[in-house]
Amino acid sequence: MQTQAGRAFDVVVVGSGASGGWAAKRLAEAGIGEDYSAEERSEIARKVGIATIKFADLSNHRTTDYIFDLERFSKFEGKTGPYLQYAAVRIQSMLRKAQLQGFKTGVPAVHSPEERKLILQLLSLGDCLAAAEDKRAPNMLCEYAFELAQNFSRFYGEHHVLSETDSGLRASRLGLCALVLAVLTGVLGLLGIEVPERM
Repeated sequence: MQTQAGRAFDVVVVGSGASGGWAAKRLAEAGIGEDYSAEERSEIARKVGIATIKFADLSNHRTTDYIFDLERFSKFEGKTGPYLQYAAVRIQSMLRKAQLQGFKTGVPAVHSPEERKLILQLLSLGDCLAAAEDKRAPNMLCEYAFELAQNFSRFYGEHHVLSETDSGLRASRLGLCALVLAVLTGVLGLLGIEVPERM
């Protein structure tokens, strides 16, 4: 790969060197993992570093040129690999808390426009996978994952999940959260992006 200035670099070297360098610094700036062991912080930084590079590259169509901007690609907000990892980790955390509280997951159901939008997007996964394969366009998977994370964020912002007092509704929403997590981590896995256990 080349920078705009024409300097060549190895994407794998940039990504794999992240644990002791720029990704670890980015995690520290975001206050992520301050109380974790050095080994766990290093492993999270490695995963974030690789996600940063892979998502940045794969989110562009293969025939499109783009400017390599590590600062922008490594942010925990916006259309980036670290944002999607963080979104998945937040869902994992919520589901762990639900389990500790003895809450059950149920079958997702539509009770609101936000839930409907999420369920319809989940149902469109097969079409997205087929189109991405047919067009040899992994950027379609990146777009799908980003939209799913954004739709989940809207849903979570509008609805109580753990604090929902109606046990049936809570179970339905937890089931939807579990399904979103499974699909999001699955799509990220297809892109070669691992989701840490926590961040």
